[in-house]
Amino acid sequence: MSLEILTGMSRKYGTEDYVLAGGGNTSFKNETTLYVKGSGTSLAAVAPEQFVAMDLPKLKDMLAKEYPQDDDAREAAALADMMAARLPGEEHKRPSVEALLHGLFPYKYVLHTHPALVNGLTCGAEGERRCREIFGERAAWIPLTKPGYILALACKEKAKTKIMFMQNHGVFAAADTPEEIDEIMADIFSALKSHLKTEPELSGTDFDTDAACKLAPALRMLYNAEGKSAVLFSAGKASQNYEPLREPFTPDHIVYCKDTPLFVSRDDDLRKAFEAYRAGKGYPPKIVVMEGLGFFALGANIKEATAARELFRDAMKIAVYAESFGGYQPLPRDFTRFILDWEVESYRQKVASAAAVPKRLSGKIAVVTGGAQGFGQGLAFAMAAEGAYVVIADMNIDGAAACAEEINQIYGAGRAVSLCVNVADPASVRDMVNAAVLAFGGLDIMVSNAGILIAGGLSELTPEDFEKVTRVNYAGYFHCAKYAAVPMKIQRAYSADYMADIIEINSKSGLAGSNKNSAYAGSKFGGIGLTQSFALELAEYGIKVNAVCPGNYYEGPLWADPENGLFAQYLRAGKVPGAKTAADVKAVYEAKTPIRRGCTPPDVARAILYCVEQQYETGQAIPVTGGQVMLR
Repeated sequence: MSLEILTGMSRKYGTEDYVLAGGGNTSFKNETTLYVKGSGTSLAAVAPEQFVAMDLPKLKDMLAKEYPQDDDAREAAALADMMAARLPGEEHKRPSVEALLHGLFPYKYVLHTHPALVNGLTCGAEGERRCREIFGERAAWIPLTKPGYILALACKEKAKTKIMFMQNHGVFAAADTPEEIDEIMADIFSALKSHLKTEPELSGTDFDTDAACKLAPALRMLYNAEGKSAVLFSAGKASQNYEPLREPFTPDHIVYCKDTPLFVSRDDDLRKAFEAYRAGKGYPPKIVVMEGLGFFALGANIKEATAARELFRDAMKIAVYAESFGGYQPLPRDFTRFILDWEVESYRQKVASAAAVPKRLSGKIAVVTGGAQGFGQGLAFAMAAEGAYVVIADMNIDGAAACAEEINQIYGAGRAVSLCVNVADPASVRDMVNAAVLAFGGLDIMVSNAGILIAGGLSELTPEDFEKVTRVNYAGYFHCAKYAAVPMKIQRAYSADYMADIIEINSKSGLAGSNKNSAYAGSKFGGIGLTQSFALELAEYGIKVNAVCPGNYYEGPLWADPENGLFAQYLRAGKVPGAKTAADVKAVYEAKTPIRRGCTPPDVARAILYCVEQQYETGQAIPVTGGQVMLR
């Protein structure tokens, strides 16, 4: 079917080589009907049912109709007529604003994209002349025109060509088959590349990590005082010239990055500069540039921040490509103002960046150490389900990566990242926290979950094993709290009511001694001492510090691993008299709990949610033991 062919073509050109932030448009038509991509729909993921079926004769009749001269009145009337051209049953869909333009081409398939290479030409000061030199009569050039009905009218006489370049916008390719579309696009790219003087080299790898990690949390709070925002950092090259980026190149840059970045230096008062920008424009900056370091992309959520980062990087590429076509030529300011105020573009941005209904941890950034398996993995999934952005940190980087990938598949791209960490190594923890801050913009919840257990009585346990347990469980918690507090303090400095959480996953063995398990129990008793001490120290910074003390998670690898799990270890250590198998050990432990089952990740996740949501308790050790250990 033609819609399936159109879907395949759309997804092919939905990659970042051709479009960004789900932009771009495609259509198919026959004699009576135009099928055009719906507004706000991602080209890369569009489905056949997301195309809008429209009455083609009604669309064409609009070009002969007299509309008001006033911009707002004209576009409102034209939009109403375009909506009326939807076929019955399509009323719940909103067609692309370019539907009328797609209907002009006398070809079955139409593709509209805006690759950076192409926009190097369309945003070039000599773009029109160079277009004629390179493509001759094969392509039409449309001077800068306001989008909507007036743009379709400007293209009316030139839509017979198969290639149409639009100044400061992109390119249309039209043909009767997708194969010919492919040939046209390949020809355009080949021709433009042959005229390039230089290629973009944008990203730096050597940058001041400390400076970036101090700025990101500050910007996050300035954007939203509750921390419900995301900030993404992109390192710049030392030689990067940001001057061409003070004004936008295309409407998409305005939609996702606003009209101009905020430029700051290391000597500036960041709060003052940010608030002056907001006061002057009525909205916060989407891009903050610090020359010599890089830029930060800001958004209400990770999707919005990612779109801003992609579009600004696209503008950086365009500025370089434009050097080959007479130098860069940004949009004029009156045109930029029009796009900022235009209802149709506002709708597209709202659809593209729409977030789900807020959940209990929506917008929170959480690190879970030991997140590749067991309790940690279960907690990572539970927190993601409640809306958090999750960093799965573990020495088992393959397991952490698999966990993050599954979370992203279930809850959406960009919701989780994986990092390698050895909590016993302070430098490793510091680097992990910095990487988490650069991944999402800050840190709200540190779940210090990584731990090990080596069982044995005094006569069997070696000093080396005792020290190993202490390094991971006790010192590891210290390292996590120490470095997590750094971005949390920055966030508090920029928002007086903001609160963050450090949560140690302790154990029931931190509440009561454990026979032939002294190394583990001692580390957990010590963890509660750290929790109380950290809570006293960090309260003034709005950081709550609590411990959650789970009972036994019998289904996790800590207990159930047939070789090294606790059932096997306790059997070998003779901790359960009379037990002959690991199953015997398990039965004895299950009988100790009034609830008659082990603890599970959802049980612990509920305690974590309590810790985060309440704003009065700190320094507490919260039992989640099924009644096996009761408070006194």
